[in-house]
Amino acid sequence: MSTQVGPVDVDALRARLDRATAAAAVAGVEALLIAPGSDLRYLLGAGGTSFERLTCLVLPVGGSPVLVVPKLEQPGYVGVPTDALGVEVATWVDGEDPYALVKRAVKGSRTAVSDMMPALHVLGLRDTLGGEQVLAGPVLRELRMRKDAVEVAALRKAGAAIDRVHARMAEWLRPGRTEAEVGADIAAAIVAEGHVAADFVIVGSGPNGASPHHDVSDRVIEAGDVVVVDIGGPVAEGYNSDSTRTYVLGEPRDADVWETYAVLQAAQRAAVEAVRPGVTCEAVDAAARDVIADAGFGEYFVHRTGHGIGLDVHEDPYIVGGNDLPLEAGMAFSVEPGIYLPGRWGARIEDIVVATADGVESVNNRPHELVVLPA
Repeated sequence: MSTQVGPVDVDALRARLDRATAAAAVAGVEALLIAPGSDLRYLLGAGGTSFERLTCLVLPVGGSPVLVVPKLEQPGYVGVPTDALGVEVATWVDGEDPYALVKRAVKGSRTAVSDMMPALHVLGLRDTLGGEQVLAGPVLRELRMRKDAVEVAALRKAGAAIDRVHARMAEWLRPGRTEAEVGADIAAAIVAEGHVAADFVIVGSGPNGASPHHDVSDRVIEAGDVVVVDIGGPVAEGYNSDSTRTYVLGEPRDADVWETYAVLQAAQRAAVEAVRPGVTCEAVDAAARDVIADAGFGEYFVHRTGHGIGLDVHEDPYIVGGNDLPLEAGMAFSVEPGIYLPGRWGARIEDIVVATADGVESVNNRPHELVVLPA
């Protein structure tokens, strides 16, 4: 079992635990029950892995945190500074009731469980605790949306690492190779350039680029193809990169590529320039969407402008129409408009940005121009 223990900052973790407990009190719950996953990593620096045996961080309001963990999996948490954080570790072995350990730590009848906790454990806790269980997501989402300095530094590190991969694209992307072959080389480079894994690699060449969530295929890349490359993964701290650039092999096959791509550049720039505290998520989405629609390509921009990013590749806040959440300093998200012409080609430009006290910082710094590679 890997618990994904990376570099930790004890003061930052202690502050997060305190904020989470305070937020639980405001939400009217007596305890947060956190299962393995990104919420656990946010609070303890270790994500854990969920099996049939219960692992659960209990954050009671007015009490001390308790990490309930199977004894055979306890060694995976040796990197967690439990003593410094004031977290009791309560182990159990097969044949014992782990839910009783949770009950011992909980005072009250209303608890909030992780959104992604397996039903096996949700129902087990319900049977033991009684009372009411609600989702912990709304409580933790408010904390995780606002990145602290430690988190922003990790996002900068991830952004620089994925920029280095894009800078090397000419090494792999050329006519005669399949998307899958290029994707395998990119995945290896993602790790070589500082990530712990390649979380996703999209190489959409020619007509495949018109599918925003294309993966890779056995299609052979040809001269004149426009190619969308969307890549990312986590660094050791657990925070993710996610960056898209669009390439062309020699002179574009289609005569409308340059003019259309210029519209996309303008849209992405307009959205980034719109980012500042107080501006709503939907206003940033509109800044990109209006440019594309005014140029006659509105029907070919088929997804939201962006998604939050951190310990999860997709998390709040979402940059989409209908989301009137005002931006605040520390909110990190993608800005990634695209234009997709079915059966022909597509293009997308994506940066991760962080709202600052007076504007915006991009953690990606590769050029936004359509990159021409040798045919």
